[in-house]
Amino acid sequence: MTATLASVLIPMPLPEPFDYAVPEGVDVEPGDHVIVPLGKRAASGVVWAVKPDDGTRKLKSIEAVRGGPRIEKPVRDFIDWTARYLVEPPGIILRTVLRSPAALKPSPVETVYSATGQTIARMTPARKAVLEAAEQGPASAAELAKRAGVSSSVVKGLAEAGGLRAREIEIDPPFEEPDPNRPGLPLTDLQEEASRTLRRLVAAGGFQSALIDGVTGSGKTEVYFEAIAELLRREPDAQILVLLPEIALTQSVIKRFKDRFGVEPARWHSGLSDKERRRSWREAASGRARIVAGARSSIFLPMPKLRMIIVDEEHDPTYKQDEMLTYNARDLAVARSKLSGAIAILASATPSMESLVNAEAGRYVHVSLPARITGSVLPQVELLDLRLSPPEKGNWLSEPLVSAVNETLERGEQALLYLNRRGFAPLVLCKACGHKMKSPEADRWLVEHRYTGRLVCHTTGFSMPKPKLCPECKAEDSLIGVGPGVERVVEEAVRRFPDARIEVFSSDTAQSGEDVRSLVERMERGEIDILVGTQIAAKGHNFPHLTLVGVVDADLGLAGGDLRAGERTYQTLVQAAGRAGRADKPGRALLQTWNPDHEALKALEAGDREAFLGAERQMRELLKLPPFGRLAALIVSAPDAALVDDACRTIAAAAPAGDGIEVFGPAEPPLGVVRGRWRRRFLVQADKTVDVSAYMRAWTARFKAPSSVRVTVDIEPYSFL
Repeated sequence: MTATLASVLIPMPLPEPFDYAVPEGVDVEPGDHVIVPLGKRAASGVVWAVKPDDGTRKLKSIEAVRGGPRIEKPVRDFIDWTARYLVEPPGIILRTVLRSPAALKPSPVETVYSATGQTIARMTPARKAVLEAAEQGPASAAELAKRAGVSSSVVKGLAEAGGLRAREIEIDPPFEEPDPNRPGLPLTDLQEEASRTLRRLVAAGGFQSALIDGVTGSGKTEVYFEAIAELLRREPDAQILVLLPEIALTQSVIKRFKDRFGVEPARWHSGLSDKERRRSWREAASGRARIVAGARSSIFLPMPKLRMIIVDEEHDPTYKQDEMLTYNARDLAVARSKLSGAIAILASATPSMESLVNAEAGRYVHVSLPARITGSVLPQVELLDLRLSPPEKGNWLSEPLVSAVNETLERGEQALLYLNRRGFAPLVLCKACGHKMKSPEADRWLVEHRYTGRLVCHTTGFSMPKPKLCPECKAEDSLIGVGPGVERVVEEAVRRFPDARIEVFSSDTAQSGEDVRSLVERMERGEIDILVGTQIAAKGHNFPHLTLVGVVDADLGLAGGDLRAGERTYQTLVQAAGRAGRADKPGRALLQTWNPDHEALKALEAGDREAFLGAERQMRELLKLPPFGRLAALIVSAPDAALVDDACRTIAAAAPAGDGIEVFGPAEPPLGVVRGRWRRRFLVQADKTVDVSAYMRAWTARFKAPSSVRVTVDIEPYSFL
């Protein structure tokens, strides 16, 4: 028998798979999970390749083969590609894929009891209560005892007497199969045309990309539901991944999936319990979970039969992760679709410039939905020039906006006051000495949260009680909040609209899926008059009685050096305004601004998306910015400023020369210190034809940073902080 060796990738920051001898009598295949020796300890890993062993090297042997779903070749190819693209060791990508180690084991089991129907000789009131409880369905001894109000010993005694039958069931059962033949909602002519286009792509098979470009309320979800149904009818074992930008959005989409396909999809996001995470990972990796809906990290789920990836709200910046592993889930979704021979469907009311350019170039099939399904028109957008009608001192709502809210409430309709700023006030200072409260871990102001009485850093998570004394001058009760957050807007709304039912919708107040679901349902039932919300309220929700959206600060996000500031502001405000008038009543959106001449705001008011995109495109092309050029960043951090500056000099000297490439920096970013580490940034700007990943790999290979210095590569950065 020919000796073999296995190349094993270990989920650690190692540059490549390590070779191990395969013991005689042991059978391993690529994708198998194994235990191997690593230094003085054992480590888990995945077999990346199996090949003949020519005996020229003395190799350590694989210690054991583990069970669990195999990591199939399309997933391994995706890991390798992602590592090259992001300039990361492949083991780091594998570690991200293997996020639920417990899922490699079979599902735990528990014993449940159900009634046998046999007559019991000695029937006591307690036993009778247990049998009545068992009529609700099989349950564990503890659950049956709880239902019946007795001890577990009564349940077990009844089982011994023959009144109950015990059997073992999996704690993590497979997900139910979706039914693609259930009827969906009636489609408009535009939706039917769009769905036909997507169904043709499904019929053609293989990798293709499509962009659903539809206004708010145009029914994009129902259109991609038809594509899912068509795929499942043709390939019943196919897997579909649906990416969503917010956990809050997941809650509403889950219900729509159940209405359409009869079952809920598997879920994957940070809010899951360990048990839910274990079940979803195992079922996805085994190929049994047909549909998975999740946040950006679900792009790394090892789904072996993946045939479609849908990126809902594809423009959303939350698809970009800036900490730890830096990646854009939207971009990885298209790449993974190509590697898996799957269909990629991107959907948005405000597509990113990158996706629109790809559609114009023919790389994506452009599916347009220019009208709302209800026949209602898009909301009328009006700019409220705060230079002409500023709010009264201490207030944040101008009189025209207040009047519009009152008129809306008098008609029995709902209003949304939108401000994408959490907490009560974004800055806390001492009115005696002017001292500003800052995070000790970052060069950031602390945000006051009035509901909890704490000051919070939203960059690092640092939190402290609001002090009674100024830490600088020791003046008592001198710390005041400056500027508005949603909590402050709620305070003003309660004062100005005393009879209205007012609630706040932010990630601080709706922290769980149940919180979100409850609030959304109350809003849909008309039990809330005024909703004050951050961006969590502006995405994907359909409130039929909401007819007025008031944007408290339309200028928020326009300032700063972010190349996408105008685009993001336009997208955010379109999404927020799009919550209004989605049923049979006309909607209005009033945007308070000190800068009414900004091209993004003017385009919103005129309803002229093409004018805004034209100006944005001209600027990007002129400056060779994405998607007409390439960007990459190198972020260097160290425990002190001298050390980071010294490292940057070495790194700068190592930068390779290249045609069509410019390197800027090092420069101190706006966030110069985070979690006690001093930071510097390099920015690489390149022609569109340049492989910036290859350039960054070559650059990072030419220097070795000290152990206390961290160097992070960010391909196509979104944040410049």
